Amino acid sequence: MTNIRIVLCEDHLITRQGIRRLLEDEKGLEIIGEASNGEEVVQLVTEVKPDVIVMDIAMPKLNGIEATRQIKLLSPQTGVLILSAYDDDEYVFALLKAGAAGYLLKSVSGNELVHAIKTVHKGEPVLDPLVAKKVVNYFRLTENVPQLEEETGHLSEREIAIIKLAAKGLTNKDIAESLHLSYRTIEGHLRDAFNKLGVGSRTEAVLQGLKMGWFTLEELV
Repeated sequence: MTNIRIVLCEDHLITRQGIRRLLEDEKGLEIIGEASNGEEVVQLVTEVKPDVIVMDIAMPKLNGIEATRQIKLLSPQTGVLILSAYDDDEYVFALLKAGAAGYLLKSVSGNELVHAIKTVHKGEPVLDPLVAKKVVNYFRLTENVPQLEEETGHLSEREIAIIKLAAKGLTNKDIAESLHLSYRTIEGHLRDAFNKLGVGSRTEAVLQGLKMGWFTLEELV
């Protein structure tokens, strides 16, 4: 099985070294590069095209938000996993909108980080429980409850159905089995939906679906 190729982006050397040692002990993971600021990681992406980037937010030269935005433009298939000490709303929502596939706090365990990397590599979202709570609470606020719209934009009914299942936490494999379709067909539908919505991750597509009123939080529980 091919290793998951990872780039680490963290401006504190001792933290970066610690993450590297942790991940190097895990089979199936390969560190192919390191960066100490946002500009370096964007340049690395153009050179090595990693599968997953583990990245902090507060960095010199280019912060994690703008770096994520540029990375998703340069290499849409690269998954960005944010690993940060901050859970401020402005960071959380800005990064999800920029295309980050995952957002973890630095209080997570090593096993949780490894699992998150593998999950993001499969194209599935990962949110720290505290971050997930913020997202849910945002849409529970009265002023943010979306109104159901008759227009579904330019997405097909099938694509919307798949995004709704993704919002419920189903993996691509689970969705394929649920709809009696192949795994590759589900991947294709999600890729097409992402392109139509102008998003770079399942998390961002789910947020868009909630805003458009294609489904509600109550339908997802």
